[in-house]
Amino acid sequence: MKAPASLLAISLLFAFASACKKSIDVVAPAADTTSANISAPVTENFEAGTKPEFQKGYISLTSGIWLFDDALLARSSQDKFRGAQSVRIRGNGSIAMKFDVSNGAKAVVVANATYYDNANSEWQLWVSENNGVSYYQVGNTVTATQIMKNDTFFVNAAAAFRISIRKVSGGNNSINIDDVVITNQVLPPTNHDDHHMLMGNPSSATADVNNPNNYLMDKGYYMMSYSRDRGTPNWVSWHLHMPDLGSISRQDDFRTDFSIPFAWYHVSDVSYSGSGFDRGHNIPSGDRTSTFEANSSTFLMTNIIPQAPQNNQTTWANLEEYSRSLVRQGNELYIIMGSYGVGGTGSNGTRTTIDNGNVTVPSMIWKVVVVLPNGSNDLSRVTTSTRVIAINTPNINSINSNWRTYRTSVDAIEAATGYDILSNVPQHIQQVIEAVVDSQ
Repeated sequence: MKAPASLLAISLLFAFASACKKSIDVVAPAADTTSANISAPVTENFEAGTKPEFQKGYISLTSGIWLFDDALLARSSQDKFRGAQSVRIRGNGSIAMKFDVSNGAKAVVVANATYYDNANSEWQLWVSENNGVSYYQVGNTVTATQIMKNDTFFVNAAAAFRISIRKVSGGNNSINIDDVVITNQVLPPTNHDDHHMLMGNPSSATADVNNPNNYLMDKGYYMMSYSRDRGTPNWVSWHLHMPDLGSISRQDDFRTDFSIPFAWYHVSDVSYSGSGFDRGHNIPSGDRTSTFEANSSTFLMTNIIPQAPQNNQTTWANLEEYSRSLVRQGNELYIIMGSYGVGGTGSNGTRTTIDNGNVTVPSMIWKVVVVLPNGSNDLSRVTTSTRVIAINTPNINSINSNWRTYRTSVDAIEAATGYDILSNVPQHIQQVIEAVVDSQ
């Protein structure tokens, strides 16, 4: 049983901090302090809180009270995050829940990266099943790298538990921790069903800063190849099925993606202002309406291209809605969208670049949709009769609103881009389905 006086003291300090409109780090008392327990699923995105100092202390977040030790909430241009801020941990610091997930859970997913251009550091996930009295490590030690990625830990806890994230190497280097998701849904591992790149890596993109114009990025809800010099994605790849379609409204929170290397140009939400081009999504907002975080992820500027308004709002919008209708009819889709070339015509005329030359306007915009009935062992279910929709449209305002007008073959798109779009599909099947122009 926790001492009421300790809880009252914590509450008064938090209230005083709010009243003064400034943050106060509350140093942990000798006794453990636990906030109300909650049930899985749990998502903590570290958006609701302020803690600008590394001093050890408690902080109240959306999920409950956490203890930060040599850690703070950060939102500088040198930090990496998926929303407005993330955790930065230095030295051998840690963050720990001071509440339990009361009904247990199967998995914990943690987004992580190195801070700024710091060298790689290692961190671990620890679990307590006795209210924080003792902990044990779950899974392997993780290496945080320059690209923000998700790491999944299978906790398989049947009863109440809490977690601690501990930086264990790297000395003075720091790491960023963002979205922590505690779930009973075991997420598919890489190269298995529902993985966003199950059909292949079209351009053999790598998460290597020395490969800046074919830079592989894992955004959790989709994957992409990004081009530093174009300021746009080369392509974006994602899986779409019914669990992705919910009731979350469009967030419209266009924003800079600070997970790309600090030294690169960072496209902002105002980079397209006055250009005559829409901020055109690759993976559309409507394909990620299951949660706030999923929908918000589509508004990162690394997912955006300069798209002629009529192209974006009619032709592509119609194809996007048609794709979702296929999902509602009992299908799951693997979708790859990209663009290439230079020069498009928006509402203000033809442009080759915008944002003072930092963003290239593509001349062509393409998409490939692989349609499968709901099921398992997806890659093995792709056959020579699998429906594949491929379209390639000019990036112009005087465009036909009927996307079917622009149907083509995957082979034709590959010839124009140099990509191998369905590279994981067996070659003898590729040769058939990539040559067909959809007619349904």
